This record gives sequence, C-alpha cells and structure tokens, in this order.
Amino acid sequence: MAAKPGIPKGTRDFSPVEMAKRNYIFNTIRDVYHLYGFQQIETPSMEMLSTLMGKYGEEGDKLLFKIQNSGDYFSGITDEELLSRNAAKLASKFCEKGLRYDLTVPFARYVVMHRDEITFPFKRYQIQPVWRADRPQKGRYREFYQCDADVVGSDSLLNEVELMQIVDTVFTRFGIRVCIKINNRKILTGIAEIIGEADKIVDITVAIDKLDKIGLDNVNKELAEKGISEEAIVKLQPIILLSGTNAEKLATLKTVLSDSETGLKGVEESEFILNTLQTMGLKNEIELDLTLARGLNYYTGAIFEVKALDVQIGSITGGGRYDNLTGVFGMAGGSGVGISFGADRIFDVLNQLELYPKEAVNGTQLLFINFGEKEAAFSMGILSKARAAGIRAEIFPDAAKMKKQMSYANVKNIPFVAIVGENEMNEGKAMLKNMENGEQQLVTAEELIGALTK
Repeated sequence: MAAKPGIPKGTRDFSPVEMAKRNYIFNTIRDVYHLYGFQQIETPSMEMLSTLMGKYGEEGDKLLFKIQNSGDYFSGITDEELLSRNAAKLASKFCEKGLRYDLTVPFARYVVMHRDEITFPFKRYQIQPVWRADRPQKGRYREFYQCDADVVGSDSLLNEVELMQIVDTVFTRFGIRVCIKINNRKILTGIAEIIGEADKIVDITVAIDKLDKIGLDNVNKELAEKGISEEAIVKLQPIILLSGTNAEKLATLKTVLSDSETGLKGVEESEFILNTLQTMGLKNEIELDLTLARGLNYYTGAIFEVKALDVQIGSITGGGRYDNLTGVFGMAGGSGVGISFGADRIFDVLNQLELYPKEAVNGTQLLFINFGEKEAAFSMGILSKARAAGIRAEIFPDAAKMKKQMSYANVKNIPFVAIVGENEMNEGKAMLKNMENGEQQLVTAEELIGALTK
C-alpha cells in the first residue's frame, strides 16, 4: 500500500473557497495600492545567497532556505572539509542560491539592476510568496505571501504618511479594527546613546522587540546576556514603559533625549508623521510605541507595525524607512520606505471574525441542469448570453440524476439553478430556481440575466 502523501510543515493547501478568500485579500490590497499610484513588479522565487545573506541580521540569516547546487557539488571540497561536519561552511559551498526571505531585499536588488530604466521616486508593489525556515506555529508559516509597497528615491516623510493612510484604508475595507504602532530607529539609537550603550543598538532593539512575546523580565535577562550593563538596563526601564498620549510621549522624549542629536531627529520625524495623520481623519488608532523595534538591521528611520484588536495574533503588517539598503548593492543614496501586509495572518483574522463579504467567496452564480443532448444544447445558448453579461455560470456536464445535480449546486453554494426540460424549450424559456428560498419562475434569457444582475 502506497504511503499517504504529505506536505512540509509550515505550508498549506488552499481549497477553492479558501482561494476565493485569499483573492479577496490580494485584490483589496492591490486596489488600494493602485489608488496611491503604485505599480506592480515581480522578482524570482530564488535569489543568489550573496544577495540575501547579511541583510536580516544573524537571526534572519539562520532562517534562509538554501538551495542545493545542481551537478557535482562535491567537486572542489576536500575530505577534511567534509569530515569537519561544519554545516554552515559546507552549505556555503553546496548552495549558491536561496529562497527569498522577504520582498524588500529583492526589490533593492531590482532597483540597482534596473536603475537606468526606472523613474524616481519609484513606487512599486509586489504580491508574492516568501519562505522562512522558522518553527511553524499558529499564525507563523514557512511559506507565506507578502503584499509589499515601497517608495525608493525620496526622503520625504509624506511617503510615511501615505503608507499609514494605505494601512488604514485597507483594514477599514476589510472591517478589521487595528492599532497602527509607530516608532523610529533614530529614537532607539538615541536611547542607546544616553544609557551609554551606543555600540549595542542592535542587541537592544532585538531584545525589546520581544517585549510583547516574552515579557519585561525576560527582555532584561536577554539584555544582560548580551553584555549590557545593569546600570544601562535600569535607565532603559522607564523609557520602554513610557505611557500617555502620543503628544505626551513626544514631549517626554524631547527632554530625555536632549543630549542626543540622532534621538531628537527621530522625535522630530515621528512628530511630523503623527501630526500630519491627525488631520487626515484615520479610522483606526495610531500609537507611538517605544517598544517597537522591528528587529531587522536595515531600518534607519520610522518603523511601523499593525496589531489586530479583536484577535490574538502577531503583527499583521509591518515596515519602515531604510536609507542605506541599496548601498550594499553598490548604489549609494537609495533612500526607501515600505510596508508589508501579512496576507496569511490577515486570512486567519478574517476567518476568525467571519468578515468575508458573501459575494467575495461565492463562485458560480448559476447552474444549468442537464437533462440530455437536446436540453443541454438549448441551455448552452442561454448560458453563453449569461456569461457575456458577466454572470458566473456553468452547466452540469453529464445528464445525471436530478438529485445528484441539485446536490452539486448545494455543495458549491450556487444560489440559482436553471431547469430546462421539454416544456421550457417549447416556450423558449428556462425555469429559474432560487436555491435559498425555493422560489421558481419561468423566464426568458433576458429576464434571467436581469434577475441575476440586479
């Protein structure tokens, strides 16, 4: 007996109903991106490892899926190297390519490669899958889609403002209540400076970014393990636990960071973004959150994260400003800012809250029952007209028992069934049955189309 097939942990199959839901998500996000002037690109699923490595920090590098070279990948490797069992070193010889970890680094590579064809500022969006060799858990997958929008080639903070408007518009359309959290890496750098640990900024941001997940005590423990002094950790406490309104937090930070030029620049940028958004009438809450660090090395300015208010799940959107990402590919001054919607987590949130519109998940609207060759031929004429009018319609392919065909309609949640027998053909009409309430009416092709396109 053949073994039952399976799929890798952290990946999923999607049924037709699930795909309809996912397409609703992608189409909603795509429509909003278009409203703000973004254009779509795509990049390959795999990139050269040299493109990916070193862009996500030490933890991110460990989560890269590496692709084994084709051909004789043992050539050029000594017996000593093989016997060393040094996985990282051997992987660097066996693997030249890797699956993309996100869409931002491939985008930076794209900008550098195509700089002579691009008009700046370049506003692009990208909706494609990414892969991470992470431990699968609720809301976290090894293969998942990201829906990114980035602006490269502009330093203006109006880009950050518009990206927050996009976030607000998308989640308002979905009907998901969210809190948009904002911070600035310059503020975090300033904090590291005033507590006397400027060289430990990466360790500090990686640790405090875990506050929601592991709690304050464990964050402090991790900070100590990274060699940050007890005195510095004590100084850090009131800053990361700062409360009050956004204006009150900014006022406090201006005092606390008065000796840090970088920190004050971050406060100034945050104040502009928050004050401008206040005049835009956002539907969702926006909060300055100093514990937000987004543990990726490439962020240099504003950083964002979105939390769903009615469902327990991790961040469902994130992003920020990166002033130097294209520099690692030989193009200095390529300032950029972007956001990424986590489509798979949004899918789970919409499922839990049952927020999908009925029309978004319904497939076929009309099924023609098949009683035989003559009836099917007559039905095909009306079917063609219905499709031409934009009605999603099909005919059961076999002249099966009526019970089987009606069961097919019920299982697929088809709201209308057209029944064409000898009497209907003699009158040049079809019997249209509403599957919800059971009502039937004899209609012409035009009347049928009118009933379904109301």
